[in-house]
Amino acid sequence: MAALRAHFEALGFSNVETFTASGNVIFEAASRDSAALHRKIEAHLAKSLGHEVSTFVRTDAEVAAIACYRPFTEKKLESALAFNVLFLAEPMDAATSHSVQNFNTDIDSFHVHGREVYWLCRKKQSESTFSNNAFEKALKLRATFRGMNTIKKLAAKYPPG
Repeated sequence: MAALRAHFEALGFSNVETFTASGNVIFEAASRDSAALHRKIEAHLAKSLGHEVSTFVRTDAEVAAIACYRPFTEKKLESALAFNVLFLAEPMDAATSHSVQNFNTDIDSFHVHGREVYWLCRKKQSESTFSNNAFEKALKLRATFRGMNTIKKLAAKYPPG
């Protein structure tokens, strides 16, 4: 995580911190253009590491909104064993968004909202046929997912300024 932090500091970002050992990086930047920051970070990491690294930039306000968003009923949330959010770089078009519903099973439910896909898993994730790799392959999109508990902790530690 120290090496990852150093890459972000090399880009001129300030107050760089990593959050858990999952690749979450918190930083301050002069630019408020998320798309430009996304491109800048990906280009730097690809050049420095020698391979493509997908990044998904969210502001503190966006993380807080994601943590508060409720795409499923409280009853469904309480009975689930896992609640995750898939992060995308851009919102999906209508056809791709609709095709996410093809992943629904007796175990898994999905909800698309903006640049996120909310995934509710009623059993252990290991019992699900869904995976980040399956999602990326089927929809030809890059994504990463985080557990909602991690997102809530992130939102609590770094509330919107």
